[in-house]
Amino acid sequence: MKIIKRLPGLPVERALHVISGRWKAVILHVLLEGPQRMCALGNRISGISQKVLIEQLRALEEHGMVSRQLSQEDSQGVEYLLTPLGESLRPVLESLIEWGTHHAKELDDMDRLLPCSAVVRPRTS
Repeated sequence: MKIIKRLPGLPVERALHVISGRWKAVILHVLLEGPQRMCALGNRISGISQKVLIEQLRALEEHGMVSRQLSQEDSQGVEYLLTPLGESLRPVLESLIEWGTHHAKELDDMDRLLPCSAVVRPRTS
């Protein structure tokens, strides 16, 4: 059964289902910077396995958030990029980051927050 057929009916649950999951939000955050090859995504996201990266990219692609295109640099390579629907998540992701920080402050838990650099390495090209 396709993932899209198992989405919840309530809009808020649907939205959370699409972006929740191991590494999905991090992948989306990295792709906000522009198209990336799978190997570059894997290298940038510390701790993600290739298997999980492939699974999450496929799920995001099925949800219409990510698409694949031929690489500009290598005609045989493939890059992943956000679709317009995926790009529309930019303000949502930024708000979630802000809210997560607010939540940690309110619960006096700031010492447990990690900077993005703890998980996402800088882009090399």
